[in-house]
Amino acid sequence: MNELFSEKLDPLISLHRDVAEMNPALERCYPIAIVVNDQFQIYDLDNGLGSYQFQKYTPIPMPIPTGIRAAFQIEDYGGRIACVVTPEIFDSMEGYVTILHEFVHCYQYETCEQSLKMKLDIARQAQEKGDYMWEIRHPFPYSAANFIEPYDRFLEAIENNIQNQVISQRRELKRYLGLHDYEYMVWQEWKEGFARWVENHVKRQLGMKENKGGFRQPYNRVLFYAGGETYIDYLKKRNPNLVKDLRSLFQSLYLA
Repeated sequence: MNELFSEKLDPLISLHRDVAEMNPALERCYPIAIVVNDQFQIYDLDNGLGSYQFQKYTPIPMPIPTGIRAAFQIEDYGGRIACVVTPEIFDSMEGYVTILHEFVHCYQYETCEQSLKMKLDIARQAQEKGDYMWEIRHPFPYSAANFIEPYDRFLEAIENNIQNQVISQRRELKRYLGLHDYEYMVWQEWKEGFARWVENHVKRQLGMKENKGGFRQPYNRVLFYAGGETYIDYLKKRNPNLVKDLRSLFQSLYLA
């Protein structure tokens, strides 16, 4: 019989209690699916007991690598969105914070992700083609000088708090990239940038080293996780309510 992980999830309850009021995205705990021996072990929060309890085993629907940290629907658990991980996540406090990062994605999914996504032409076309991996595989021009230079200037303007340059570089990016690449950039900034913003907010409170990966060339999509967090923090300083309203945050990222 597989080892059960209920006790391993107890520190998550304590951590969540300490940070739940930081942002609406952290107010709830979500189901957790742990991948063991080609099965999901599904746990859910029992509010009466105040702890995670084992719910069921179910076969994994696809090969899942060790080290996965993701959020997706579990068909055999009522189609509910869940945090999907492998057991080594419990080896450090960093792992528990990563679970909270995935809870942010669960929150995005349950509140507005699908409706926002379907406003994007890139997402609608991908759906028509049956391309469910576009968020990972879209061929973005990360190495193009016409992208790198204005994006670097955009980040520099944020760092120096020069609002007119932030706006002008954002508009230059929009002109160069065209519709689908620009939509892709904004989508990653919103989805992953916001999750990282919350993650690093938690890490600052805990005195942990923040996650700043993504800024080093050659660039890839993780640039938008880092750049999105940076831009969201910049926007939040001007309108603190944006990080509590993900639809408005998305519009602010998109419109520049």
